[in-house]
Amino acid sequence: MPLSSFKFKPGVNTELTSYANEGGWNDCDKIRFRFGFPEKLGGWVKRSLNSFLGTCRSLHAWVALDGSKFLGVGTQKKFYIEEGGAFNDVTPLRKTTTNAATFAATNGSTTVTVTDSGHGAIVGDFVTFSGAATLGGNITATVLNIEYEVVTVPTANTYTITTSVAANSSDSGNGGGSVVAKYQLNIGINTVVPGTGWGAGTWGRGTWGSAASTVTGGSNIRIFSQDNFGEDLIFNIRDGSIYYWDKTNGLSTRAVELSTLDTNAPTIARAVLVSDRDRHVIAFGCNPLGSSTQDKLLIRFSSQENATDWLATATNTAGDLVVGSGSQIISVTETRREVLVLTDNSAHSLQFIGPPFTFGLTQISTGITVLGPNAAVAAGDAVFWMGDGRFYLYDGTVKPLPCTVRDTVFDNFNFTQAEQVYAGLNSEFGEVFWFYPSADSSSNDKYVIYNYDEQVWYFGSLARSAWLDRGINQFPIAAEGGFLFNHEEGADDDGSALSAFIESSPVDIGDGENFAFVRRLIPDISFLDSGVGATKTAKFTLKAEDFPGTGYTKSFETDVTGTATLNHVRLRGRAVGVRVETDGLGVTWRLGSTRIDIKQDGRR
Repeated sequence: MPLSSFKFKPGVNTELTSYANEGGWNDCDKIRFRFGFPEKLGGWVKRSLNSFLGTCRSLHAWVALDGSKFLGVGTQKKFYIEEGGAFNDVTPLRKTTTNAATFAATNGSTTVTVTDSGHGAIVGDFVTFSGAATLGGNITATVLNIEYEVVTVPTANTYTITTSVAANSSDSGNGGGSVVAKYQLNIGINTVVPGTGWGAGTWGRGTWGSAASTVTGGSNIRIFSQDNFGEDLIFNIRDGSIYYWDKTNGLSTRAVELSTLDTNAPTIARAVLVSDRDRHVIAFGCNPLGSSTQDKLLIRFSSQENATDWLATATNTAGDLVVGSGSQIISVTETRREVLVLTDNSAHSLQFIGPPFTFGLTQISTGITVLGPNAAVAAGDAVFWMGDGRFYLYDGTVKPLPCTVRDTVFDNFNFTQAEQVYAGLNSEFGEVFWFYPSADSSSNDKYVIYNYDEQVWYFGSLARSAWLDRGINQFPIAAEGGFLFNHEEGADDDGSALSAFIESSPVDIGDGENFAFVRRLIPDISFLDSGVGATKTAKFTLKAEDFPGTGYTKSFETDVTGTATLNHVRLRGRAVGVRVETDGLGVTWRLGSTRIDIKQDGRR
């Protein structure tokens, strides 16, 4: 019997039964498709050994006039601007007190109680002291006059911190100094805690015995939106203030509230961006002029080329618009020609139309869903997003995006944490990533990819909380565990071997009572881009089954090298599938059209 080509359809399909998907792939991890064939995903390495605090859910890169490359990094604890691998803390201040804070230390303890009336701090907040003198002997001014994280909050007027050395005597007061306490923004929450009452929200957000806040239970996780205005940066905490960082003041200065630069600017918003075509700062879901009450469907924009001119007059282009359907703006995504505004049940196109109205807003679809603020991403003039149980594409019209792995994604999905979904573009390979939390996870641990060049889907396991496509930076950047990673660099998982596999559905090789016997395998696999010294070996596993639904019951494994021409196999069954996998350091691979030698065989 002649050799049979073992060539499969591109993409992964888990929506069909194994036999209905004959000639297709049905499981994978860390692979992609190019030119119809599977290959291993590129690896990643840390951008630097420096780390940051919190979980990053926002990344934005830009270049200053002097050529400096900046990267905005927003977490639930801090906001940083990264330059050259260093994370510069520009988190805004919410309060500064002078000559109000006093300290109390106990002999032999590193716990210091701070008294500052109406401090407003919660557990995990950050405060920086200056002007304090020695306290409790060992706790010198040098030890005390630094940044501290709030450990406990016993009352509205006191909190505790932990010093690096223990006091060698009990002491209290201001240490004989003139204490200045600078309080950074209250930290946000990292995972949604649904419900109200006991257990709602994070530990320490209120005092013992106090009622649980109805806002805290199920409230939003801390998510930033950000965009550069020239060489400066504007960012917003969702359902919080808008902030401005001025590059001319340097990386040692903190961002300030935009409303302190213009009292007419919004004081609360859901998202902010800078319109690339016309240079307006646009705030979404913000408070109206003259009111502090948030309207989650209101859009306001500054005057053109002026981030601090928000009062509409006859001589400027500031103004506002109201979205006509839905109850709140969920996500905004800018393309080359418009801004797509997604509410909880509708999609709208925001376009610059010039004077006298400046912007026009057109409803383009209803009956849609979107899972979170970061669930949508633009690829050129198209926008892809993840909704509740399905995917969508906007390319002039809104349409559902057919998905061959839909049940695999949404049947194993933690919808309580859907706000964490992060969509990212990998333009080099024509891919849209969605990182999402599986059913048993409280954070993103899975991904699904739509390849819009190949029009195929694939998926796998990978923990990432944010993603930024290449452009200003050579590689795509992703965040996880307090570090930033350059993706598509090398073949490994930051120095460790990166395992990858793909597995096919069964292919019929026999009918009726006639079985087939597989006796030879001629693999077609390339290790061309593997690193120097890499062991260029892949494991090929041929699996056989006798009846649909029984699953693979027999298998034959063989290691294949880049120079292998023939592998002898012994496998019998009605249908056979193949699994290809690697777990070697520095190994990359591309699979071609493998051939197998089959002959008719009896059942025994």
